[in-house]
Amino acid sequence: MLGFLFNERECRELDYVLRKELDEMLFDLNDKRIDQEIKGAIESRYKVIFRMYARLATPKEISKYARNRNYQAQKK
Repeated sequence: MLGFLFNERECRELDYVLRKELDEMLFDLNDKRIDQEIKGAIESRYKVIFRMYARLATPKEISKYARNRNYQAQKK
């Protein structure tokens, strides 16, 4: 386990970077042209980034990026 100390500005920047990364991955996961194997790799990375974001964000903000497990199972 690693620990970091961030000031307020650094927290806002990390929040921004994580949100942009989550947005980009959601866009890629919905792209029909991307291979399922690649989507699987994106999905596993999404889970890691989402957990990082969940440590910084409010529950309301987190709900924007939460994915429905049933939806994911139907897509496969």
